Amino acid sequence: MAGMKTAIVTGGSGDIGQACVTTLQADGYHVGLLDLNPERVAETAETLGAVGLSADVTDENAVEAALREFGHVPDVVVNNAGIGRFASLLDMPLSDFRQVLDVNLVGPFVVARAAARGMVSRGSGQIINITSINAITTGPGTGSYPASKAGLQKLTEIMALEWSAFGVRVNAVAPGFIDAGISTPFYKDPEVRELRGSAVPSRRLGLPEDIANAVSFLASDRASYINGHHLVVDGGVSVSLLTQLPRVKPEA
Repeated sequence: MAGMKTAIVTGGSGDIGQACVTTLQADGYHVGLLDLNPERVAETAETLGAVGLSADVTDENAVEAALREFGHVPDVVVNNAGIGRFASLLDMPLSDFRQVLDVNLVGPFVVARAAARGMVSRGSGQIINITSINAITTGPGTGSYPASKAGLQKLTEIMALEWSAFGVRVNAVAPGFIDAGISTPFYKDPEVRELRGSAVPSRRLGLPEDIANAVSFLASDRASYINGHHLVVDGGVSVSLLTQLPRVKPEA
């Protein structure tokens, strides 16, 4: 184990989480898969050959215990755990509004800070937070999800500013329309899949591997001068507004 690179992926039992685990393993990392449900953690970790760690990312004591169980100050932490509770703001229960903020914003802070303490002492480490294009542009009915992800984008920048002097790089990846995770039920409708995919400038929905590849890059030495950055992986959706609007023809 001496000299081996180590990583922890939160939400590691989900589609994007599993892709991050396997991609980091291919990059030579010994990976801890951290998630909430102990049974699913154990099953997924065994399947992927990862270390299974069960903890609620919003519970500081549970997270610190999981890091001790892992036995290493990780070289890389991927804050991928997240939830969505979608409703109009007028109808959304306050408990749902708060839960999304707690898991999607407070959770990454808890995990990152717990790992960063060891990283700072060692003088090296990398934290990669998974946000969303909802942090950039959003729509009605998305509840507190966009606010949680926009907050995580800014938290990424603050972490980078405060911790980079100690050798810790912090960046974020913003997935677009990904055919995985909380979007899976949505894309079971073939018409929705077709409409969404055709609206993407790259003409397809994203895959978990698209996000994992971005994580792999940011974790690599090739990205050693990238810090506090928000890497958008959306096939061009977030920059395509003007393509959706009628164009004025120039006068002859």
